[in-house]
Amino acid sequence: MKRLRIRGRVQGVGYRYWAVGQARALGLRGWVRNRSDGSVEVVAAGPGNALDIFIVACRRGPRAARVEAVDIEDADETVGEGFAEIATL
Repeated sequence: MKRLRIRGRVQGVGYRYWAVGQARALGLRGWVRNRSDGSVEVVAAGPGNALDIFIVACRRGPRAARVEAVDIEDADETVGEGFAEIATL
């Protein structure tokens, strides 16, 4: 399971909606949310290969985004089934 912090022009460009679609297509579980500092946070769990593909995709983001950095760390939390948007922190 990984936690990603995506920085750049990633809010107001459909990044969360896009991330949900990418994650669901790869069969990942977890969530995505905006952060009050302008970044997007993702917690994603699933098979290693699918997670790797998702991380590569997050470095690009949707067309309107301009991703400047993706910080990645191991996450240790419980996620349910599916992948969803959650409230801003």
